[in-house]
Amino acid sequence: MSPVRFFGAMLCAAALCSPLGAASQQASNADAGGERVFTLAYQPAPADNPLKGFLPFAGSYTFPHSMEWFYMPLKDLQTGYDSFNWDAMDAQLRNIAGRGHQAVFRIYLDYPNQEYGVPAFLAHVPKNAYTYNGNGPGESFSPDYSHPDLQRAVLSFIAALGARYDKDPRVGFITAGLLGFWGEWHTYPEEAWMAAPGFMNQVLDAYERAFPTKLIHLREPKDGVTMDRPRLGFHDDSFAYSTLPPTSWHFWPQMLDAGLQENWKTRPMGGEVRPEVQDCMWDEIPCTPEGQEFDPCVTTTHATWMINHSLFTGDAVPTADHVQRATVAAQSMGYTLHVPKATLKPPATTRPLHGTVTVENRGVAPFYYPWTVQMAALDAAGQLHTRSMKWDLRTVLPGVPVVWTFHVADHGLAPGAYTLLMRVANPMTGGRPLRFGNTTQDQHRKGWLTLGRFTVNP
Repeated sequence: MSPVRFFGAMLCAAALCSPLGAASQQASNADAGGERVFTLAYQPAPADNPLKGFLPFAGSYTFPHSMEWFYMPLKDLQTGYDSFNWDAMDAQLRNIAGRGHQAVFRIYLDYPNQEYGVPAFLAHVPKNAYTYNGNGPGESFSPDYSHPDLQRAVLSFIAALGARYDKDPRVGFITAGLLGFWGEWHTYPEEAWMAAPGFMNQVLDAYERAFPTKLIHLREPKDGVTMDRPRLGFHDDSFAYSTLPPTSWHFWPQMLDAGLQENWKTRPMGGEVRPEVQDCMWDEIPCTPEGQEFDPCVTTTHATWMINHSLFTGDAVPTADHVQRATVAAQSMGYTLHVPKATLKPPATTRPLHGTVTVENRGVAPFYYPWTVQMAALDAAGQLHTRSMKWDLRTVLPGVPVVWTFHVADHGLAPGAYTLLMRVANPMTGGRPLRFGNTTQDQHRKGWLTLGRFTVNP
């Protein structure tokens, strides 16, 4: 790519207050008063757009996806209060990234039907055996979360985890984990075993310090704990089963009671489709409980991603109809960015080049990270002249179009014909490109949206 002076002099952004309009017309170019207007047509964005959609447990699968899920016991990573072995974590992230995917993960101390996750150096910490959740006698244990040695180890681990992985582009999102059954911050029905609110606050404080850029998910709001935090989202692990009202302990009523119904505008919603309905929710008549259907659960919670492992193993998608319904469901989650219009003042050799790009979000949630937006001029020789913009994807909320403006005093392009392109760069090498819901996505260059053509006069 040529480092020419292109799209870099002055940048600004302004929001439009009008609602989304009708479906875009077919892509076309038109000159209006010396300004070229590019009108672009809509089409659904792919189901494997990055950082959204359905997730399998880590592995190789064919249904379209951009992320993979894994969990891991703390004992596999921590060998002392301030000593760690990251080999298991690095191997998982390396394998997942090798398939072009980013990871979502959870670290646990206690996972029913799994080996006890507390590190060996904390063997002296008292623990409670239980037979809930399908365990036999002596198979699972809940540690004493009030023990000072366990608390010291947990807080030290969070700090070390963030220092190593906060800026790692292979990591998409993190679930807080560590406390409670499955790392889901509850020990129901033995509620007295759960960590006290004071320690829960310390854990979330530690995550905020350790992860200034990555976003974190918590299972549900907790009484006595500060929940309205700038990087704390939530995950409903019983999605499309016990998500919506009227039952008070369902996920969304708890969010409403905590005043977190607007949390999704800046912090993501994730979770897992309830395993009991994963195999049959794509039937013509879905098996989800009445009032807990998938579509209203998505639109109400503004969910961005969901673990749905049965979808990938083949048990839940035996027919083409099942695949089609599941694909549409994956596309319905999170963001769907569409560019209905762009403008460009046709440049001469030395005169300024400036214009606008209008972006709308037809999804249910924003894109949650400040990935770099790039503009490029593709010349007749196939060379890209690229420049990074200072535009913030996170500001494009559903139903509120945004106009991004660029102005270049001296574009530095040689005379000739050019194609104007735009993309959002995935920071992970080999990661899925973010594709817009446009018919001209990937038209001239894979991963790039074609906006239109222009000419630099001799």
